[in-house]
Amino acid sequence: MSIRTVRDVYVVDAVRTPIGKFGGAFAGVRPDDLAAHVVRALVDRTPDLDPARIDDVVFGDANGAGEDNRDVARMAVLLAGLPVSVPGATVNRLCGSGLEAVIQAARAIALGDASVAIAGGVESMSRAPWVVQKPERAFPAGHQQMWSTTLGWRMTNPRMPAEWTGSLGEGAELIAEKHGITREAQDAFALESHRKAAAAWTAGLYDGEVVAYPGVDLGRDECIRESTSEALARLKPAFRTDGSGTVTAGNASPLNDGAAALLLTDEEGLAATGREPLARISASAVTGIEPQLFGLGPVDAVQRALAKAGRSFGDVGAFELNEAFAAQALGCLGAWPELDPAVVNPRGGAIAIGHPLGASGARLAGAVAHQLAAAGSGTGVAALCIGVGQGIALVLER
Repeated sequence: MSIRTVRDVYVVDAVRTPIGKFGGAFAGVRPDDLAAHVVRALVDRTPDLDPARIDDVVFGDANGAGEDNRDVARMAVLLAGLPVSVPGATVNRLCGSGLEAVIQAARAIALGDASVAIAGGVESMSRAPWVVQKPERAFPAGHQQMWSTTLGWRMTNPRMPAEWTGSLGEGAELIAEKHGITREAQDAFALESHRKAAAAWTAGLYDGEVVAYPGVDLGRDECIRESTSEALARLKPAFRTDGSGTVTAGNASPLNDGAAALLLTDEEGLAATGREPLARISASAVTGIEPQLFGLGPVDAVQRALAKAGRSFGDVGAFELNEAFAAQALGCLGAWPELDPAVVNPRGGAIAIGHPLGASGARLAGAVAHQLAAAGSGTGVAALCIGVGQGIALVLER
């Protein structure tokens, strides 16, 4: 039996669309077209690479119930005009789907099953359809339940314990309660997310990363807004109305549309691109946690990934933590006292930028790669919490 040598995996490039708000600029754009756009952009930005050399395209997609059905990764390949010989696979780890796609593509390259791959993610929460369960018997006379596939539980298995199937917002409330995270702290965190994101756009820090979608007038992430602590304080709690609520629309990520993708290669594939890589993928980890405490999923995942990479929090110079909720992000940060908070989401996070479920993990991985390239060296981490109780993390180095 032959023994394979594990290969280094490089991030050659990473792109994303601007992130659109629910019902906003991208509401008229199909998710498979969003995915095709970022795939095409990567190919166009690497003219020395023969697209026929791409061994696989892996995309994350959390919902997959509408126009993103039938393997949206393969649809993106075809719609982007790549050779029909290029395959595509779609993966689902809910909010971690985009990062799962990166990990799976990187694993294939590391094991020698691929030399060049594109990994990414896409979501259109605006265009997520309503669905109706098939009736148990033919020709029902009564009304049928219609379910929105935009976000959260639907058609829940009655065997699931009730505490596992609460809303995502209630899960954030539980974390705030458990760790004593006040409404004021959450609002301050949210305000800072918007400030950093706006400053990053103004400074041109996203110019080399974001690729505009043709025909859509969206120059930057659509949910970034100028707000104040007083304005945030006036918002009513969105999930608890008994006076104990702290989670609002202002300190939680919005509903969004967007896509992101990364070009990954081994050493041989890198030579074929004629480019210098942004970063190298070092390690990854996925973990599980009680579903109602899903927001703390990254805590253990990040620690495991760093240990695999032989790194510590003191080595981390770029950290992208998905801000599903301010309470959730603050709960994670509180568990990592060794981590310098100044390196976390320096260009804003999902509360401001947005969280298009299946795309977010790829956005975060690409953001870390670009930050490491700008710094010239260092260690970076991308991490997300995942509904139903999981965490996922990726370590990159340069």
